[in-house]
Amino acid sequence: MTWHPKSDFLSIMIERGYLADCTDIRALDDALMAGVVPAYIGYDATAASLHVGHLLNIMMLRWLQKTGGKPITLMGGGTTKVGDPSFRAEERPLLTPEKIDENIAGMAQVFARYLSYGSGPTDALMLNNAEWLDTLNYLDFLRDIGRHFSVNRMLSFESVKSRLDREQSLSFLEFNYMILQAYDFLELNRRHGCLLQMGGSDQWGNIINGIDLTRRVLDHEVFGLTSPLLTTSDGRKMGKSQGGAVWLSAAMLSPYEFWQFWRNTTDADIGRFLKLYTELPVAECDRLGALSGSEINAAKVILAGEVTALLHGPEAAAAAEATARAVFEQGGVGEDLPTLALTPAEAAAGISLAQLVVRAGLARSGKDAKRLIAEGGLRLNDAPATDAARVFAAADLAEPLKLSAGKKRHALVTLG
Repeated sequence: MTWHPKSDFLSIMIERGYLADCTDIRALDDALMAGVVPAYIGYDATAASLHVGHLLNIMMLRWLQKTGGKPITLMGGGTTKVGDPSFRAEERPLLTPEKIDENIAGMAQVFARYLSYGSGPTDALMLNNAEWLDTLNYLDFLRDIGRHFSVNRMLSFESVKSRLDREQSLSFLEFNYMILQAYDFLELNRRHGCLLQMGGSDQWGNIINGIDLTRRVLDHEVFGLTSPLLTTSDGRKMGKSQGGAVWLSAAMLSPYEFWQFWRNTTDADIGRFLKLYTELPVAECDRLGALSGSEINAAKVILAGEVTALLHGPEAAAAAEATARAVFEQGGVGEDLPTLALTPAEAAAGISLAQLVVRAGLARSGKDAKRLIAEGGLRLNDAPATDAARVFAAADLAEPLKLSAGKKRHALVTLG
C-alpha cells in the first residue's frame, strides 16, 4: 500500500516534486502534525545575490511557512570563510569579512520577497553562523565535537571522493567544512529547537553528519530532507543562461531579463517548473504543461509572469510582459529592455558594433560578438547587422539603438 503523509507540508513536497530523500519521513510527518517545526537551509555568502539555482529551496521554505512551519535562513558568515568543497573542482576564493557582510545584506533583500520575518511562532528567522563559529576555541572544539567524526567515513562522501578521484587537492581548511555545517545543525537545535535541515541532494552527506552529531551530543531526534538537483530537459544546469547566472536581485538582473529567462523555458519543462516555482494549483500546472503547438507559448507567459511576480511584484511582471509584446509582436522598442547607457566621452571616442554587443551583454567576448555578427545572428533596429567593425559616434545615438541577438535577446543602447 502506498503511504501518504498526513501533514500539508510533506504532501506538497511530494505532489509538486520537491522531495528527493528524507531521513525518516514518517517520524517527520508526525512531528509536523504535532506542532510548529522549525527548519533551516544554509546559504554561504559567496555573492551579492542569490540566483535561480537557489530558488527551488527558497520555495520549499515558503511552502513550509505557508503550511504552519517556521523557516530559518542561516547565513554562512562563518562557513563562507572556509568554503564548501562539495563537488567543486577547486577551492573557492576566500572573501574578506567586510565582503561577506555586504553579500549577506544583498541576499537578505531577496529572502524578504518570499518569507515573512518576525517574532511570531511561524515567522521566519534570519541567523548568521558566525554568531557561534567565530568564537569557537579550537582545542575545545576538537575535543568536544571532532571526536564524533570518522575520517574514514568523511572520505567516503561523494562530495569529497569526486575531488580525490580526480587527484585534485582538497585543503584541510575545506575538509573542515562538513564538520562546521554539522555543528550548525547542533547549535540551531540547541538554541532554536530546529528539527529539520533541508538542501539540495548534493548536501545529503553534510546533512546526515549534522543529524548524527545532534543525536550523539544532545540525544535529540532531528531530520533531513533534500530536493533533487535540477537540470533542464535538454541537460543544462538549472539557473544558467547564455549570459551567466540568473540573479534574483533586480540590481544585478533586470525584472525584464528575469521574466525573459522563464519565457524561454523549453516546452518539456513547463509543467514541472510551474509546480516547483509557482503557487498555481497542481491540476492547473499539469493542464498548462500538457498544451502543445502555439498554445504552449501562453503557458510560458503564465510561468514567467507568476515567477516574476513572486520575486519582483505583479507590476514588474506586467511591465516585463508588455515590453516583450512590444518587442516581439509589434516590432517596437520596449522601455524596460536591458539598457547600455554610453557616456558622452565614450560616444565621442567612438565604439565598434562588436564592442556594443559585448557591453550590452549579448556576447561574452569580442570574438563571440564577431562570430554572432558573421553568422547573421545580430540585428540592429530590426535590420540585419553585418559589419562588426562599424563605429558608432554620438550622432548615431540621437535615438536609442535596439540590438537583437536571435529572436529572444534584446538590449537598448542610449547616450547617457
